Amino acid sequence: MRIGAIVPQGWQGEYDGWDTLDAWRRTTEVALRAERLGFESIWLFDHFHTIPRPKDEITFESFTSLAALAALTSRVRIGHIVICTAFRNPALTAKMISTMDAISGGRMELGIGAGWKRDEWVSYGYGFPETRERLARLGDDLEVITRMLAPGRSTHATFEGRYSHVRDAISVPKPVQQPRVPIMVGGNGQNVTWRLAARFADELNVDGMLPEDVATALPVIRSRCEEIGRDPSTLRVSVHVWREHLPAGAGRVDRLAAYQALGVDRVMTLERSAATRDEALESLAADAREAGLELAEPVGSRA
Repeated sequence: MRIGAIVPQGWQGEYDGWDTLDAWRRTTEVALRAERLGFESIWLFDHFHTIPRPKDEITFESFTSLAALAALTSRVRIGHIVICTAFRNPALTAKMISTMDAISGGRMELGIGAGWKRDEWVSYGYGFPETRERLARLGDDLEVITRMLAPGRSTHATFEGRYSHVRDAISVPKPVQQPRVPIMVGGNGQNVTWRLAARFADELNVDGMLPEDVATALPVIRSRCEEIGRDPSTLRVSVHVWREHLPAGAGRVDRLAAYQALGVDRVMTLERSAATRDEALESLAADAREAGLELAEPVGSRA
C-alpha cells in the first residue's frame, strides 16, 4: 500500500494568522520534504473557504498551487483530493490537467467529485443545486473529460449532455501519460458515485472510512463493477484518512496496517502540524514504514 501526503494550504486552518508569502513558502517546503521522505504522492484539497466555518484566512487555490508544485518536484505523483467538478468547465479541467501533466513530466492524477461545501458554492456564485443534480453534473463532466483525455489520434471531442457538452473541442496537448491521466472519483455514495467510479475511473477514493467501514464497503464496490462487466480488480480503492483517525505512534501503525490488510491501494492524509513542525512528516513516514507501506528511499539516506 502506498501513502500520500496532503500538503498544507490553509483549508483546515493551518495558516490562520499567517502572512501569505510565508504560508506559500511553507507549502512548498512541505511538498519538497514529502518528496525527500519517500511519500508516493502529494495532494491538495479543492476548496475556497476554511472548514468548518468560513473565515477570513488563507486557502490557496488548488490548480494554480499544484501547477507550481509540479514544477518544483521531480518524483512524487500530484493530484487533487478531490476537485468540485462544477467549479470549472469540464473541458477546461481536461485542458488544465493535460497541461499540468506536461509540467510534471507525466505525474498528474485527476481526483474529481460532485462537491458539497454549500457556503463556497453560494459565495462564489455557483448557486447550490440539489444532490441529485450535482451528481448528474458529475456524470456529464466525466463523459466530457474522458473524451478530452482519450488516447489515440483523434484530437477532437464531442459530447452532448444535459449539464455539460463539447462540440468538436480540440484536445491538444494530450496527456504525457498513456493511455491517459489516471482518474480518481471521490465520494462515499454507493448508488451513484460508486457506479460512476466503476464506469469512468481508475480509482475510487472513499472519505474518512475506518478499516471496518472499508471492509463493509468493498463487496459493494466490487458489485458496482460487476454490474457493468468490469473486473473489480481494475478499480483501485484508496482512502482519505482524516488526521484524527491517525494518531501518531502505535495506533497509527496499526490502523495503516489494517488498511493494507484489506487491500487498499493507498491512503492520503494531512498532517496538519507539518505547517509548523518539520518532524511531523518524518514521524508519519516512520509509522508508515513500520506498518509495511511502500515509500521510496529517502533522499540522502545513503549519504
